[in-house]
Amino acid sequence: MTPASAPHGTAPAAPHRSGSPAWALPLAVVGGVLASVQSRINSRLATDIDDGFTAAAISFGTGLVIVLAIVLASRALRGRTAAFRHDLRTGAFPWPLALGGVGGATFVLGQGLSVAMIGVALFIVCVVAGQTVTGLIVDRVGLGPGGSRALTPPRVIGAALMVAAVALAMSGGVSTSAPWYLLALPMVAGVAMGLQQAVNGRVSQHSGHFLVATLANFVMGTAALVVAALVHGLVVGRGPSALPANPLLYLGGVIGVGFIAMAAYLAAPLGVLTLAMATIAGQILGSVALDLLAPAAGDHLQLTTVLGAALTLVAALVTAGIRPRRRASR
Repeated sequence: MTPASAPHGTAPAAPHRSGSPAWALPLAVVGGVLASVQSRINSRLATDIDDGFTAAAISFGTGLVIVLAIVLASRALRGRTAAFRHDLRTGAFPWPLALGGVGGATFVLGQGLSVAMIGVALFIVCVVAGQTVTGLIVDRVGLGPGGSRALTPPRVIGAALMVAAVALAMSGGVSTSAPWYLLALPMVAGVAMGLQQAVNGRVSQHSGHFLVATLANFVMGTAALVVAALVHGLVVGRGPSALPANPLLYLGGVIGVGFIAMAAYLAAPLGVLTLAMATIAGQILGSVALDLLAPAAGDHLQLTTVLGAALTLVAALVTAGIRPRRRASR
């Protein structure tokens, strides 16, 4: 059952059904590639205005405007959104499950604050550490919309391979001059991302449409980032530099809408862990290509990062249960 067809109500997460649409996994990979591009855009915007907090708020705020316009243009979506807001007020839907935007805000903030110093590829593999473990736990306890999913050998092995890939990829980046918290921040963002995908999937299931979850995500995330940017400005005693004229630097929010909507839609059929692995695979493909072909500042891409990326792709395939087809015996 897709989020678009899920009935509106207060029923708990549906039990897991084996199998998923053939297009679901490739779509999640494409979403991951877009996320790596978003990382580079948000990092460049943060560098140009010399304020990662404001850059993150701009990215999320742009996405909010876009998804709000889409929802307002549809009578059906307006009705579903109003019904979901009513359920939040009355307690028919638990309000903590509507905080997915905090996870997205953490991820975007991490992009703006750390990518320029550690590179897109290393940022992504650090996110993998938190996102993988969180996805495994979330699926096991049944927090996502697909219900509880057993710790099968492929899922456990895939998660272990993913952690090994992160350790390998990070081994070349620990010796950089970047402060330790720039490596810890993406890991925290990964945990937040895993939780975000789970709760956004639950909002989609409850409301009956993934765009309701996307809107709720951007409302919460934008609010959190605007507050963070204002507090940061007060603490440092200055605001951001002049906004750049390059329109490409404001596409982070556009990409974010596509990524969040995709994740909210696919959380139920794929499960949080498989969804995370597929998007991670796409992020690795895109991020390594970006660091190789267009490094942001210096040569951040190292051999260990490339090897770790390759192992990450293997882990994603193992977790998804994809095996090479055997030729039929004659």
